[in-house]
Amino acid sequence: MGCGLISALMGLPRIGFIAVWLLQPGYIARGLDGNTLFALLGFLFLPLTTMGFAYGINSLGTAGEMSSLGWGITAVGFAVDIGLVSRTPRRKRS
Repeated sequence: MGCGLISALMGLPRIGFIAVWLLQPGYIARGLDGNTLFALLGFLFLPLTTMGFAYGINSLGTAGEMSSLGWGITAVGFAVDIGLVSRTPRRKRS
């Protein structure tokens, strides 16, 4: 049960990343200045951070500039990404 829950939590951000990529072509690429390598690395390692950054660049403030709210959303996405990855066996020991 626990492994299934952790697997689902690790996979859901990536499913959302793919959905954004397919439903709004170019949204993430515009946020990353068309850098496909950063988009691929973001998909693999920090999907919520990458989506938060793309949202901040594309939808908040003036086009192409990151607002402080955008940086806040990116920071929250980073914290959630790190929290999902850092669920170690240490928790099982206690």
